[in-house]
Amino acid sequence: MPDSALSVEPFRIDIPQAQLDDLDRRLAATRWPDELPGAGRRHGVPLGELRDLVGYWRDGYDWRQQERRLNAVPQFTTRIDGQLVHFLHVRSGRPDALPLVLTHGWPGSVLEFLAVIGPLTDPAAHGGDPADAFHVVVPSLPGFGFSGPTSEPGWTGQRVARTWAALMPGLGYDRYGAQGGDIGARVSRELGRIAPEHVAGVHLNFLLTPPPGDPAGFTPEERAAAAGLAHYDRELSGYFRQQSTRPQTLAYALTDSPAGLAAWIGEKFAEWSDPGSQISRDDVLTDVMLYWLTGTVNSSIRMYWEHYHAPGGGVPLPSRTPTGIAIFPHELAPPVRAIAEQANNIVHWSPQPRGGHFAALEEPGLLVDDIRAFFRPLR
Repeated sequence: MPDSALSVEPFRIDIPQAQLDDLDRRLAATRWPDELPGAGRRHGVPLGELRDLVGYWRDGYDWRQQERRLNAVPQFTTRIDGQLVHFLHVRSGRPDALPLVLTHGWPGSVLEFLAVIGPLTDPAAHGGDPADAFHVVVPSLPGFGFSGPTSEPGWTGQRVARTWAALMPGLGYDRYGAQGGDIGARVSRELGRIAPEHVAGVHLNFLLTPPPGDPAGFTPEERAAAAGLAHYDRELSGYFRQQSTRPQTLAYALTDSPAGLAAWIGEKFAEWSDPGSQISRDDVLTDVMLYWLTGTVNSSIRMYWEHYHAPGGGVPLPSRTPTGIAIFPHELAPPVRAIAEQANNIVHWSPQPRGGHFAALEEPGLLVDDIRAFFRPLR
């Protein structure tokens, strides 16, 4: 399957040392705010916690080591719809492997999927059935990391789905699966909707299903979903409101202050993940670095503005493509199957024992097992 239908160029990360030196100077010159005694996390990221992270960033974190880790996976760039698209691409050794496009969200990156690429492409080497092999494509969302910044409006999840619908056939894949969480779930679902003749199935680890009607008549499942959404709206949604309405104003601070960017992104990893997952500081900082070094935090958060101001609020249209949902217990809010089935062809509903919003990073083994199980009858 040659990559001849698209103009594809090999890509390797090689950050100039001058950028790293500038980052170190900025971190050393961080101007710290005050903090109320005993505030804890009620006001946001605790001062001591961020000081520790920034201290490790300067004295313990090794970007060059992380750069080598990322470069160990084959990477490429192409141009679709006028936009540079960066992606990881690993073909399985099995010619009958099912192609699979994995899509991250915000504040995520391709880093999230590093631990699942090996088990998906070579299951036999990881204790799995060789028949479950996938060819794996992991793009950076347009406007994120090395796929950015974007230079024009209109980059919604729907437009990204159309881009993936060109990327996959351009790589020689006529029939393939899609998987994603967060914004990646929106993209993957839309990809299955617009290209059902090519998408074998869509596997999601994130799906919001706001219960309608009178709360007095909610089922236990609906009450749990409503409670999760209410907590999110009351305590956790400030980032969403700012990014959906005034992303440019926020971008000045996040583009200028690495400590501020680490607080803005690191808070999401701390609050949206399973407390037992223990995402490493190296992973959090490498994710932050992929925004900092590419100067793409503004174009990444602009996608929220695009969705919020899209006609109809960007509400997804019904899809009949076979869809599987993996439900991780520490997700922002649990989905409700009866509501999910109103707009999706749910053929796989899979509660998981642990994990949260960043499933591929927190629980790669559980996610891989569920992806394999969902696609097995769809191959």
